[in-house]
Amino acid sequence: MELHRGSCLCGKVHFETRGNLRGVVYCHCSQCRKQTGHYYAATNVQADAIDVFGEEHITWYQASDFASRGFCKNCGSALFWKHKDLDHISVMAGSFDQPSALHGESHIFVADKGDYYEIHDDLPKYAKSGGGVVVAGD
Repeated sequence: MELHRGSCLCGKVHFETRGNLRGVVYCHCSQCRKQTGHYYAATNVQADAIDVFGEEHITWYQASDFASRGFCKNCGSALFWKHKDLDHISVMAGSFDQPSALHGESHIFVADKGDYYEIHDDLPKYAKSGGGVVVAGD
């Protein structure tokens, strides 16, 4: 079974996932851009296949009626995105220890991307959600 470990910047929150991780989905929606300063790059894992340590250092922000965003209240690292009705949790790809073995899968909400950059790879691009990725509002 694959094990992947990661943490926030200060290390007060760390986690371990078990099993395969989805490819990285890059979300360019305005909420992700405003939270991170750019765009989200996230994989996901079944909620029962992740152990989180230091949960007392996580603050959950309910960004919409459908989902919450978890971040370290000490260093501010964005870590998680959780849809209220789904049994998986998105984990920010950059929070994993190296080597992560992660790979890009697709871009979503490209119609909402920042006007200061272009997307120049060959991954699938969706104006809104797509590629089987369920997000807030779907």
